[in-house]
Amino acid sequence: MSDQLALENQVCFPIYALAREIVNHYRPFLDELDITYPQYLVLLVLWKETELAVGQLGERVFLDTGTLTPLLKRMQQKELVSRQRSTQDERIVMVSLTPKGIKLKEQACSIPQKLMESMQVTPEELNLLKEVVCRILNKQK
Repeated sequence: MSDQLALENQVCFPIYALAREIVNHYRPFLDELDITYPQYLVLLVLWKETELAVGQLGERVFLDTGTLTPLLKRMQQKELVSRQRSTQDERIVMVSLTPKGIKLKEQACSIPQKLMESMQVTPEELNLLKEVVCRILNKQK
């Protein structure tokens, strides 16, 4: 029974360690853009969606509003996003990209390839990993 509680027998530990390792591989590429990993996630969503409410954005990047709001304030100070109250419901804050945030996409385009090279994995290996992780995440919703 105690073997089940050994760290090396836990499924969660290598996943946790891998998540940290992947973020560490992102760091030098994101440092060049002067953004953090959570800011990168926000930008990835906004490069596709253009404008979202803070709550919708939080759902997409798995961050609560208490974490997301200060992150968005820092991004606004860097002139990457703008935040404005909705005209239909002033309780809702809408987030959209600024021209500087839109332009940053050009510089970020090479990050996925650089990441694979840094981690020394193939696109197929990453897709397999992503598929399994997404299957687990979707079962928890």
